[in-house]
Amino acid sequence: MQTVFSTVLPDVPAAAVIWLALLAVAATVVAALIVRPSRFRSELVDRISDAARPSSIEQAERARVQDRERDRYADEVAVAAARAAATAERSRSEWLTAQEEAEAAWQAYQAAEDDVRRLAAAAALPLPRTARTPAEYADRERWLHRAAMDAQWRNEITVRQLSDILGGNGWDPSRHPVEQELLLRRLVRDNLAARHRAAMQREQAAWQAAELAAAAAQSLRDEVFAALHPVVEPQAELSIVGFAGPDTTRELPTGTAAVDITRELTPVARGRAAVAA
Repeated sequence: MQTVFSTVLPDVPAAAVIWLALLAVAATVVAALIVRPSRFRSELVDRISDAARPSSIEQAERARVQDRERDRYADEVAVAAARAAATAERSRSEWLTAQEEAEAAWQAYQAAEDDVRRLAAAAALPLPRTARTPAEYADRERWLHRAAMDAQWRNEITVRQLSDILGGNGWDPSRHPVEQELLLRRLVRDNLAARHRAAMQREQAAWQAAELAAAAAQSLRDEVFAALHPVVEPQAELSIVGFAGPDTTRELPTGTAAVDITRELTPVARGRAAVAA
């Protein structure tokens, strides 16, 4: 026992000093946490945030990958935008052509309408008397057939209408040439009016197609610009949730201040889904 005491007792003062030093350090840390907890908490949060953030090398590599993906996407959209622009230009050319055709059809219809008015005024006058002989009827028939073939050659009447005239289907070759010409010009006017309506419909359809193609090309151009010039959004700071400390819970003011804050809160409509009123 004397040997053991002689071995242990000389080390007791040194061990006591070490334990006292450790207790003093622990007491100092606890006192600092109690007196100024925000300083130590902010340092802890900063260290954890720095550890959670990716390194500069990782950020650079991620930025390069994102740049390559953005450039590739922008190239693909640029190709699509070029094709859409070509389509829009072709649609515009088709619309201009349809517009010219509609204008030409309108001019032809107006000319035919003027001819009908002129012949109607002439037919209102007394017709000259001619001998009702087979030769006169043959001349009238030859005139009608020749006038009908000329109209069909000018593409004013259809082949079927020409066949009806030549076959006497609904046409009387024995009538006076003035009356025959009036009927023929009315038929031509009706045909040109139908062609004008069809040309107007084609012009409207071509205009709508050109508008849609132009809108699609503009949308793709905007998408290319957005891909090449992305909007940089501010990154949210990393926060530590659930850190226990004296200042983590902030008390609401009491009295008048509490009433003012309650009045400023936005009311919420309650139902199947809570939506801000």
